[in-house]
Amino acid sequence: MALTAEQQAQVELTAAMAQANAAAEGKRARLEAVRLAKETLIENARSKSVDQRDVTADDITTFAAALTAYIDA
Repeated sequence: MALTAEQQAQVELTAAMAQANAAAEGKRARLEAVRLAKETLIENARSKSVDQRDVTADDITTFAAALTAYIDA
């Protein structure tokens, strides 16, 4: 049984909304991974001597990528 034009439009709209929600959730998850990585690295740096406490953006993004890869695996 074929869908009417209105039903097909509703199906396509629902699919587009689901895709947009999935993309937004992915961005939120990546942002949370970056936040967690930053907090973890900064907290861990507190136990080091003052001259060794540098936490760079590369450190944070690398750790966030590792967290994301672990979660996605």
